[in-house]
Amino acid sequence: DERCAPAVVEALAEAQIFLAMITPGAHSHFGYGGIASLDPRERQRADDLGRKTVDLAYGPLRPAWHPDPALAPTLVLWNGSYGYDMASVGLREMYQNLKTSVAGLCRHEAAGGGAMYVAIEPKPNEGHPAMLLPTVASGILFWRKLEEEFGIPRHGKGINKEFGHSEMIGLDPVYDSVEELDNDAMVHMHLNSQGLNDGLIYGGPGKYDIDHGVRVNGVNIAIAGLLQEAGYRRWKGHDMQTRPYDDVAQGLDRMVRSILSWEACEQAARELDTKALLEHLAARETAKAEDLMRNAVVNAQKEFDRMYKG
Repeated sequence: DERCAPAVVEALAEAQIFLAMITPGAHSHFGYGGIASLDPRERQRADDLGRKTVDLAYGPLRPAWHPDPALAPTLVLWNGSYGYDMASVGLREMYQNLKTSVAGLCRHEAAGGGAMYVAIEPKPNEGHPAMLLPTVASGILFWRKLEEEFGIPRHGKGINKEFGHSEMIGLDPVYDSVEELDNDAMVHMHLNSQGLNDGLIYGGPGKYDIDHGVRVNGVNIAIAGLLQEAGYRRWKGHDMQTRPYDDVAQGLDRMVRSILSWEACEQAARELDTKALLEHLAARETAKAEDLMRNAVVNAQKEFDRMYKG
């Protein structure tokens, strides 16, 4: 907040870390819908928090920005407070409140400098049984509605890609990536894994947000390949939880493993013979295509082992 921001900037500079992301964290304070709330007092307070977050980024935290404008921080709006517990016609008014509020926040950010990126982080549940903007497609449509109804330009607006949130609702994070990239909407990433896509850890559809670290698997290699083809060069953050039984050393080790797992998947994606893969798929030789992807997973694990031991 405003009191500790100078100390945070000093610590970031000392560690040679830049400010990549900032979020209001409104879900911690506004459990009745936040900026979408049907309670006008809560909505006003949540609006104020969003504007103060923008002012904090452009004010005391500004020295911590990366000098490259293409790597300016992302203002992430997590939908954890945009939730509801029962079916009613009030849902449409909540959605309209949400559009009006985010449009106002975008205008405030533009007045402050217009240099940040703004991202919706979709999520199907947690905080409430149901959420506004539960999917990547919901978020993309939301920005298009803001452009149509409020004149908010979509440039620099998009999705905070969260692998685990796609998995929680039983959707495919690879196809979600295609939608995000196709709509020029991937402006920030949260790398992690919800579970079950490596055959080892539990989680997946219908479970809560477990936030395992990145896993070495075919899904992540495919996503890494899509990012490389699209030329994505913005921030990738590791949004994960250590386990309740971890001590500090084990928690830090999980962070290191997550980072190296993603870098190993990126390396495997670069080495993958994409031309041969597409030829196999065109010829309906899907078993041979599977062999290529399986070999890529093996290569990624070997690369992880090499980096981790080093």
